[in-house]
Amino acid sequence: MRNPKWHRDEVILALDLYFRLLPGQMHARNQEIIELSNLLNKLPIHDIKPEYVNFRNPNGVGMKLGNFLAIDPNYDGKGFESYSKLDEQVFIEFRNNKNGLRRLADIIKRISKNEKVSSELYKIQEVEDDLDLEIKEGKILYKLHKYRERNSKLNKKKKELYFKHHGKLDCAICRFDFFIKYGELGAGYIECHHIVPLNKFDGETTTKLDDLALVCSNCHRMLHRKIETLTISELKSSIS
Repeated sequence: MRNPKWHRDEVILALDLYFRLLPGQMHARNQEIIELSNLLNKLPIHDIKPEYVNFRNPNGVGMKLGNFLAIDPNYDGKGFESYSKLDEQVFIEFRNNKNGLRRLADIIKRISKNEKVSSELYKIQEVEDDLDLEIKEGKILYKLHKYRERNSKLNKKKKELYFKHHGKLDCAICRFDFFIKYGELGAGYIECHHIVPLNKFDGETTTKLDDLALVCSNCHRMLHRKIETLTISELKSSIS
């Protein structure tokens, strides 16, 4: 079986380790590379089973770090020339922002080591619109965003409180009301959007009522198309 392409989350983790090692330490016997290999096999991204022993093994991780050597202008040697466009893109993005890289890598690790949350993130399937997204913060944080939005108990509480105060469930952006449009079929229906930006995530999975906004399906899709930059107020202004 051919290994899948590296995701941005995986490249971020590998680059974070790259900046902490010397070139002579980038080999399959290095304990940190072995630990990264184990972590990569636990990320809630690929549908890969443990019996595929060649998946992100220490040799493969060591080669990935060797790819960065070929990109790094501060390295006098040659490195491996088989690096991908994504490898180069992530390297250029973070070479002068190692603190930001470390923070993001630590969040990805924290989420992936939480077995309960990680197993839930595995269940979150990509829809067609998700496949076109290039999330700067990575797939795992995007999945965590969706996981937070699917907290049924919190969503129900959010709707109940909003209805108690306003007597309706209308979209915070376009004011669409499913009950007015569809009658009893639409009664009580509206979606919840998690408003905390991905770059503000700390890896924790707790969600508060104030973290959610009630939106219609169309506005929710539009928010997700630019999930890292588009806010409720900005989308509302753009259609007003």
